[in-house]
Amino acid sequence: MTQLDSGALGRIGVTLDVRADGGHRDDAAMLESLGYSTIWIAGGQLATLDPLRDVIRATETIPVGSAIIPARMYASDSVVALRRDLEAVDPGRLITGLGGAHGDRPLRAMNAYLDSLDAADPPVPAGARMLSALGPRMLELSRDRAAGALPLLVTPEYTARARRILGEKAILAVMEYVVLESDPQLARGTVREPIGFLTQVGGYARNLLRMGFAEEDIAGPSDRLLDRLVAWGDIDTVAARVTQHLDAGADQVVLVVQPTDPDTVPHAEWRALADALIG
Repeated sequence: MTQLDSGALGRIGVTLDVRADGGHRDDAAMLESLGYSTIWIAGGQLATLDPLRDVIRATETIPVGSAIIPARMYASDSVVALRRDLEAVDPGRLITGLGGAHGDRPLRAMNAYLDSLDAADPPVPAGARMLSALGPRMLELSRDRAAGALPLLVTPEYTARARRILGEKAILAVMEYVVLESDPQLARGTVREPIGFLTQVGGYARNLLRMGFAEEDIAGPSDRLLDRLVAWGDIDTVAARVTQHLDAGADQVVLVVQPTDPDTVPHAEWRALADALIG
């Protein structure tokens, strides 16, 4: 895959949790059979890059993306080796999602990382990689030096602004937390901890402030913030939020499905969402 295409990427992607027992391989095959367009593996679970290989080997044709490979954890040569190995046996399957260039100068750090990917032999082409972008300058970098952007913890209003910055050609894949639960207390409680953790990482808090949230919303996180960032409720409510992102300019909405029981895998939710959103 030298150039990602928004049409081939599809409209509905989904994240997959890595399981210690290896069950994520069977989960990946199930997600492909349900018709999801893309499987994404969250970077916080990538203690190694092996799960990306595992999921590609466990599926037939579905694109598999890293969301994201954190630059602060993995040297560029690890990413080059991963892509080289997978292209040799399953060409066109890996979407190289990159991010995690935190610190005082994240833009400079990411530019340097991309320089090293460009200079590698073989390179990781700009058209085969996406960036976990939030702020305007990182979105511009996603437009200029990648196939597009993969933002998390954003609203449909943000999606519209991001599309204006990216222009018409760059891909915008928006990650959306989903809880299929209509009880407000239970739904919010399901995502309060993971979202609260993310707001302490990197540029998420800064971006939430840019989006109009107050510091007390972020510190909670407040019910207001959770209600704006999470699609919770019944299937129709979730479908409406997905439609809002797509109408605002997203090429793909990536469902980050959170079961109310943290010890379960959301097989039932994946099936219900596939029936409603993919048909």
